[in-house]
Amino acid sequence: MRWRLPDLPAALRTAPAGRLNGPAGLRTPPAAAIRSAAGRGRRRAAPDDGLSGTGGTAPAPDRRAPRPEAGRRGGVKAWSELFRVSALFSVPGDALAGAAAAGRGPGRETLLAMGASLCLYEAGMALNDWADREEDAIDRPHRPIPSGRISPRAALGAAGALTAAGLALAARAGRPALAVATGLAVTVWAYDLRLKHTKAGPAAMAAARTLDLLLGATATATADGGAGPGRAVGGGGVPGRAADGGAGRPGAPRATAATARAALAAALPSALAFGAHTYGVTAVSRHETQGGSTAAPLAALVATAALAAAVLREHPGSPGHAATGRPGRTAATRLLLTAFTGAYLRTAGPPLLHAALNPSPPLTQRAVGGGIRAMIPLQAALAARAQAPAAGLAVMALVPLARTLARKVSPT
Repeated sequence: MRWRLPDLPAALRTAPAGRLNGPAGLRTPPAAAIRSAAGRGRRRAAPDDGLSGTGGTAPAPDRRAPRPEAGRRGGVKAWSELFRVSALFSVPGDALAGAAAAGRGPGRETLLAMGASLCLYEAGMALNDWADREEDAIDRPHRPIPSGRISPRAALGAAGALTAAGLALAARAGRPALAVATGLAVTVWAYDLRLKHTKAGPAAMAAARTLDLLLGATATATADGGAGPGRAVGGGGVPGRAADGGAGRPGAPRATAATARAALAAALPSALAFGAHTYGVTAVSRHETQGGSTAAPLAALVATAALAAAVLREHPGSPGHAATGRPGRTAATRLLLTAFTGAYLRTAGPPLLHAALNPSPPLTQRAVGGGIRAMIPLQAALAARAQAPAAGLAVMALVPLARTLARKVSPT
C-alpha cells in the first residue's frame, strides 16, 4: 500500500470544501474522505490546481457550481453569468459619449446604436465562453458551460442570434452606422475565436470599444441624413438639401457620407482615449487566472493617470458643437468633468496599484473588475469634456446599478 500516514493531512486538505461544508451540513464523513484519499493514492487530479488559478481561495459556491443544486440547467442565473450582466452597464455610455463627441444630442438613432452595442457585447460574452469551454473546464469549472448549466450549442446559437440582432438594429440607424457595426462584429468574433490568446488580443479588444463609441457618433450624426432641427447640414450644405434629410435627392448620399466622416473625425479622440483604457484592462486580464504580472497592472495604472490628465485638459471643441448651439465649457461643466474624472481614478487606480504591489490572482481579478467599472465614469467624463454634462449625468446614473449587480454576478 503506497499511501503513507504522513500524507493524510495533505489528502484531507485537498478534499473539496463544498463537499465538506455545505448548506446541508457535513456531506462527506471524515472516514469516507480518508478511504477516498487512500484509494487515489498520489494520483490527485488537476481540478484543485485549476481552481487555485481563479484565486487560490475559490469560494464554496463556485466549487459546488457543477452540482445539480447549484443552478437549474439553462436558468436565468446561468445566462446572467454567461452574459456577465453586471458588466453590461459599461456599454450604453459608449453611444452617449460618442454622440456627445460628435456634437449631437442623443435621439432615436442613438438608442438604436445603444441597442446594437448591447447585442454585440453580449454576443461576444457568449462566444468568449464557448471558445474557452475546454480551458474553463480546468481553470473555471464553475462557469455555466463547463458546469453543464448551459450547453455549448446554446451559447454559440445565442452569440449568432445576438450578432444578427445587433447588425439589424444598426441598419435601422443608417448605412454608415451599419458599416461601423459590421466592423465591430468582425472584431468581436476575431478576438474571441483567434486573437484573444495572442499578443494582438488587447489591441483587438481596444479596437472593439473604440468602434463602439464611434458607432454612437455615426448613428446620431447621420440621423435623417445629417440634417433636421438642431442638426448640422452634412457636406457643407449640398445643393438640393432639405431639412427632412434630402430623401430621394441626388445630394443626399454624398451629404450623409460627409456627415459620417465629420462625426468620425470629431469623435475619434474620445474613442481612442476609451480604447487606450480598454487596452490596459485587457492586458491585465490576461493574467487574472494565474497572476504573477507586476508590469501589466503598473502600466495600466500609468495609462489611467495619463488618460485622466488628458481628459481634464481644455477641449478645443468641434464644428458640431457650434452647429448645435452648445455653449462653451461652463463652471458647472468643469466641476462635473472634475468629479467624473476623479471617480474614474478612484475606481480604476487603487485596484491596479494593489495588483502591481501583489500580483496574486484575487487582486488581479479585482483590478480587472475595477477597470471594467471605471469605464462608466470615463464615459461620463468624455461626455462632459465634449460639453454634454446632461449625457454625463445620465451615464453616471448607471454606476449604482452596476455596483449592485457586481455583488451578485462577477463582471469577469
